[in-house]
Amino acid sequence: MSKPSSALQSSAQTSRHAVVVGAGIIGVNVGLALLKKGYDVTIVDRAEPGMGASFGNAGGIAVTECAPIAMPGVWANVPGWLMDPLGPLSVRWSYLPKMMPWLIRFLAASSKSRVEQIATELAAILNRAWEDYDPVIVEAGLSDAVFKKEGAMGVYRSEKTRGDAEYGIDLRRRNGVKIRDLTKDEVRDIEPDLAPIFACGVMEEDWGRVLDPFRIVTGLYKHFLERGGKFQNAEVTDFVYRDGKPRAAMTAQGDQITFDKIVISCGAWSKTLAKRLGSSVPLDTERGYNTTVPYNGVKLSRMVICADDSFVLTPMEMGIRVGGAVELGGLVAAPNYDRAKALFAKGKEVLPKLSAEGGTEWMGFRPSMPDSKPVISASPKHENVFFAFGHGHLGLTMAATTGRLIADLMSEATAPINMTPYRIDRFQG
Repeated sequence: MSKPSSALQSSAQTSRHAVVVGAGIIGVNVGLALLKKGYDVTIVDRAEPGMGASFGNAGGIAVTECAPIAMPGVWANVPGWLMDPLGPLSVRWSYLPKMMPWLIRFLAASSKSRVEQIATELAAILNRAWEDYDPVIVEAGLSDAVFKKEGAMGVYRSEKTRGDAEYGIDLRRRNGVKIRDLTKDEVRDIEPDLAPIFACGVMEEDWGRVLDPFRIVTGLYKHFLERGGKFQNAEVTDFVYRDGKPRAAMTAQGDQITFDKIVISCGAWSKTLAKRLGSSVPLDTERGYNTTVPYNGVKLSRMVICADDSFVLTPMEMGIRVGGAVELGGLVAAPNYDRAKALFAKGKEVLPKLSAEGGTEWMGFRPSMPDSKPVISASPKHENVFFAFGHGHLGLTMAATTGRLIADLMSEATAPINMTPYRIDRFQG
């Protein structure tokens, strides 16, 4: 139960101006939630709203994805990742020394006991996704024209690969996910344009998708402005302290943006700012690739998850997006668009009518924690600092719930779930 609204308003009144660093899907949802709590809110970003990972993601509202990336036995795949630069998960050799601390924690998170715990903790957020998104969608004037809830179909090339996935499917089912098994004929009936190469599949019934991720972010951002929120186009580089507390954000241009409370939610770039605020965190970057091509007569009614090859096909307003895979290579190295081409080749094998003509390749930076859980946390160092980042593949899915949870933490309301698993200092000690 939350405190009465008068108490919430009183709490907000004592510290009225909140700055949110980051104008992606997480930051915009945090800004909207804080406006509801009575704060004056300024979102600050070095780019225009929605131009980071929120621009070109796969578009899934993946409420079923409570299984972490590091699953039992994942360690056996590491040699293959290092040898195959175009595989579903690759590590750039030049980045490997920097990546080692993250990889060690990643492998530690793959024990069965940790995986069971992590899945439960991810499910606690994911099971709230639609409950928290629905009012945000309605209030912003977004509708079924941009949000779809028809489920996603996972497909398997053989009964053996379906059997290999049983633990992950059972894990999700035990955490409240509705998954229905499909025969070969049912897969063909649902998506007849798929190549006849799949032995079976599953229907993940609560999955949703958006027709254009960028349109979602900009639509919510427009609503944020209409409700009185402000935006400042600037890069935050440091903080000004007064009486032992951070009280202003310093920009690259030398300006100071004063605040009573601040939320760091700038995705893959959050690590540096968190450290400047006294909190070290093992955040790194999954570089994700995709190609979006016009339909050109291809029909696809919902997201298709090609489980054997770790990629997805998403029907969107602008065409079909073929994306997935993970490259661990940091924020500096140039994109390797051969990865996008390799993904598209796999997509064409699955959906033979696909044509690359008129297609657009893209690469984005997913902010990733080694245990697959986001950071949604008050600072252990400063009572006026909060963090919301590290959502990996699930930023779009978890955004509305993250906004709600940060607003609860900031206004000292009782959150609807236990917030301890998402603390920024969970890897310390």
